[in-house]
Amino acid sequence: MQRLSEIKSLLAERGLRPRKRFGQNFLHDHNLLLRLVDDAGIGVDDVVLEIGPGTGTLTETLLERGACVVACELDDDLADIIQDRIGNRIELIRGDCLGKGRSLSSDIVDAIGGRNFKLVANLPYQIASPLMVELLLNHSNCVGQWITIQDEVADRLVASPGASGWGPLGIIVQWASVVSKLAVLPPSCFWPSPSVTSAMVSIQPRPQVSDVDGVQFAQFITKLFSTRRKQLGGVLGRERMESVGIDPTWRCERLNIDQLVAVFKSD
Repeated sequence: MQRLSEIKSLLAERGLRPRKRFGQNFLHDHNLLLRLVDDAGIGVDDVVLEIGPGTGTLTETLLERGACVVACELDDDLADIIQDRIGNRIELIRGDCLGKGRSLSSDIVDAIGGRNFKLVANLPYQIASPLMVELLLNHSNCVGQWITIQDEVADRLVASPGASGWGPLGIIVQWASVVSKLAVLPPSCFWPSPSVTSAMVSIQPRPQVSDVDGVQFAQFITKLFSTRRKQLGGVLGRERMESVGIDPTWRCERLNIDQLVAVFKSD
């Protein structure tokens, strides 16, 4: 597994530095990298999607476990490093992991080829939320996500009704999956050190969710929470609220997932 000195050398040899615009903060803590792989239960022939492999520290660990890795790297210079170090041992995709409408890149979809896969990655912060939701709602062959993200985002994923972080992201993720916060990662675990604390989370799809369309439910929740300061009766109508046993004077941030599903289905 690459040490921090090796990561720095790999970049310095090519005259490179971490690029802030790509969200490049390299996770170099070996214990945390191993925990991510262990918690994901990576074994021989598992198909793993890695977004933002950087210099390949996590990638090489996944390969040591016998995984089939599809790695997507936006930075061409880093992709060159991966190509030189690992060659044809992985399926390397150059470009953005998200395409038009924040859908998963068609190149990634083609590389996975309908196989069940796991997302295991130190995600660039700016694409974490849309990628998590995209995989949950539109890719049933994604059997789990083990990722590092901003701690603030992780708190939103595990928030409860009435809490300040309770909103569309956490509701959608909790509706579709069981989410756990595995560890908090201080800035010192990364190079360069980010200005925020990070967290490691696991997101495992529920075997069966309620009989509603996930995409439509997500759109409903997002629109509803744009009026979160207004009473539900004023937004959706008193009769509709009363029909599902909810006080029309309540605000949406007070409702749990079952109540939100009931409201959605009452239309």
